[in-house]
Amino acid sequence: MRTDTAIRKRAAVTDGETAGAVADSMDVRRGIMERIHSGAITLAQGQAELAAIKRGAKRNGQITRAQAFARG
Repeated sequence: MRTDTAIRKRAAVTDGETAGAVADSMDVRRGIMERIHSGAITLAQGQAELAAIKRGAKRNGQITRAQAFARG
């Protein structure tokens, strides 16, 4: 992948997160990780929660980070 293409794709992910179009944004992922580190949930529960968020993205009119990157 060329450097300019990679930069454009990463910018598309960032723009999508800023616009609220990305279901599994870094803020959502950070929140899950904070709960895992605090002991509120286990790693398996956090992974299951993230998978559920990703599955429900289309139903909620959003996309995943991977989709935003691919479209970028």
